Amino acid sequence: MADLSQKDWTKQLEEDNNSIVLDVRTQDEVEEGVIPNSIHIDIYRGQGFIDDIEKLDKTKNYYVYCRSGNRSGQACAIMNQLGFDSAFNLEGGFNEWEGEVSH
Repeated sequence: MADLSQKDWTKQLEEDNNSIVLDVRTQDEVEEGVIPNSIHIDIYRGQGFIDDIEKLDKTKNYYVYCRSGNRSGQACAIMNQLGFDSAFNLEGGFNEWEGEVSH
């Protein structure tokens, strides 16, 4: 797991052709907008979150975000425990996101 600044997260994501963007916010937060092409798995779903994470391809590089960077950091730690080698946390989260947003 690595915590990346907004700039580094975005730059690395743009150069990564084996990437998946993962949004771990609540459904209400998702309705406020998302980073384009992200998949949504709410970390507050507990075991349901873990079950859905375990279905993901562990050979991909995951760029994980939440509202502020706290839950996504927790999600990256969980993913590492489950055998994911590449999970990158967006420091500052969606609150500080300056890139494109989808609704």
